[in-house]
Amino acid sequence: MLAALTPATAFAAQETAQQPPEGFGRQHLRWERCAEDQPASLECTTVKVPLDYGDPHGRSIGIAVSRVKAGSAAKRRGVLLMNPGGPGGTGLTTPAQVAPLLAAEVRERFDLVGFDPRGVGRSAPVTCGLTADEQALDHPYSARTFEQDAARARSVADKCWAKAGDLLPHITTRNTARDMDVVRAAMGERRISYLGHSYGTYLGAVYTQMFPRRTDRFVLDSALDPALVWRGVLRGSSEAAELAFTRWTQWAAARDAAYGLGATPQAVRAAFWELVAHADRTPIVLEGRPFDGDAIRAQYRAFVQVEAVTRFIVALRAAAAGAAAPAGASTAVAAEAAAEATDGDNAVSVAWAVLCGEGRSWPRDPEQYRRDAVRDRAARPLAGDFGANVQPCAFWKSAPREAATVVDNGVDALIVQNEWDPQTPIAMAQGLRRALHGARMVTVAGGEGHGVLGTGRPSCADADVTRYLTTGRLPAKDRTCS
Repeated sequence: MLAALTPATAFAAQETAQQPPEGFGRQHLRWERCAEDQPASLECTTVKVPLDYGDPHGRSIGIAVSRVKAGSAAKRRGVLLMNPGGPGGTGLTTPAQVAPLLAAEVRERFDLVGFDPRGVGRSAPVTCGLTADEQALDHPYSARTFEQDAARARSVADKCWAKAGDLLPHITTRNTARDMDVVRAAMGERRISYLGHSYGTYLGAVYTQMFPRRTDRFVLDSALDPALVWRGVLRGSSEAAELAFTRWTQWAAARDAAYGLGATPQAVRAAFWELVAHADRTPIVLEGRPFDGDAIRAQYRAFVQVEAVTRFIVALRAAAAGAAAPAGASTAVAAEAAAEATDGDNAVSVAWAVLCGEGRSWPRDPEQYRRDAVRDRAARPLAGDFGANVQPCAFWKSAPREAATVVDNGVDALIVQNEWDPQTPIAMAQGLRRALHGARMVTVAGGEGHGVLGTGRPSCADADVTRYLTTGRLPAKDRTCS
């Protein structure tokens, strides 16, 4: 049931009274098989949308859309639109990937619909021509390298505007939400349901704010706090890292006989920082890769995976002592290497377009970033400086065309969240829950990793998601399961 719109949602009230711009909501869509290397059930089409919704008769772009049809025409309810995260993540193959992981009752009722958001993949892709070093989203702070960090951030901004300046101002979450509503209309749907992960939770929340009367059943997995967009999101990760680090020291201390890192949390903590100091003096080579202290700290998101990160630390200590590293000890290293093996810079280019083009609080003075990085590292030694260090947004060429969306509504939604999420910590999910008054939140106690659904692992939140998508019934109140 919809709550009354507040003064903060006055602009959304205007938008909900409108249909998509003339000519865009009633398109003839031609569906065909997406690709030979994809299942035959995955069909693709292109939906035309305005590049600039303020000038709908100007340039248009194509949004690549995919679907897997509902399993039962008789039971079909509508479409379940999906976004896998980002910003910058491609979603065209998401329906085929997620379909086997959903309950049969859900697959019967919904066309599973994916799309490449504007700027991504096959939807007017944006690239900036960035080097591998420029594609990293965060860097540690040091007084020695800060000028180099600032020069790199400026270079990213300059390259993006030189190569894609005609598109960048239009690559925003609000415009992607508008694109979603054009897709809804073009598919002949009165309302849409939605499954969003990570950044997709923010995109879904923005849609509920802009188009509340076109919102059906929204599941938001691993949520971002809309009040922190965007610098607060980057800095907030280090707070979660410190909590996870403390939990890890307790876990490792209880297993000192197996790992030898110390019999108390204080001893484990000391062993870790001694390792970092050693690596700063003499980088430690593990599996052919040198690790200095900053490279070890850069694994901060891995500390939620207590067993895996313990193997990694034990392997580093062995290598530092000149001993052979235990087999299978570098899970964290492998995960980072896989993340670095990207195909081009499309994803990170879109990420900067969104983060810099709609954020509330990007200082223009590089010295502010220096002060914040020093302050955050003092408060949160493991990773406080990573998210606070200077970013391309300090040198972005134009201010946002629209204010960031204030999410504040009573639309129904279901938020699911792991207690130990390394990228969108539980405090961020609680922030989204406060903004969505009609929502319910299911927290997986002890849950580790970024993502509750679609991981291939059973979760105690699965039944709540299936019940909500198939019946529309939310839990009576927020709950924690284990």
